[in-house]
Amino acid sequence: MNTREVTSQYRLNQWTEIVRQCRSSGQTIAVWCEENNIKRTSYYYWLKKIRQAACETLPSLNENNTIVPVNISDLAVKIDPSDQESTSDIVIHIGAVKLEIRNTASAILIENVFKVLKNVR
Repeated sequence: MNTREVTSQYRLNQWTEIVRQCRSSGQTIAVWCEENNIKRTSYYYWLKKIRQAACETLPSLNENNTIVPVNISDLAVKIDPSDQESTSDIVIHIGAVKLEIRNTASAILIENVFKVLKNVR
């Protein structure tokens, strides 16, 4: 790692902490930035950089597909593979929500959807 990369990583870490402080303050970004003498344009620039760095650390869609265990009873879902209105391979009803999955969906996409659904009530 060269000096430029180290400096960039250091700044990214600093700004990650600044964004955390702002978010946990309960204040609007505008108010928090003004009280902390930070330009909003700088805040949003670094927020964008932080998000880009986070996206780069996500696993690639080309990685080996894995089977994700899902406890269906925890989600209280009704799986209806014979749904006549759909061209999807699997149709999952969760309350008023209808989730349709095709065989071409990636394992990572399905895993992330179920992670989100697990936390939604």
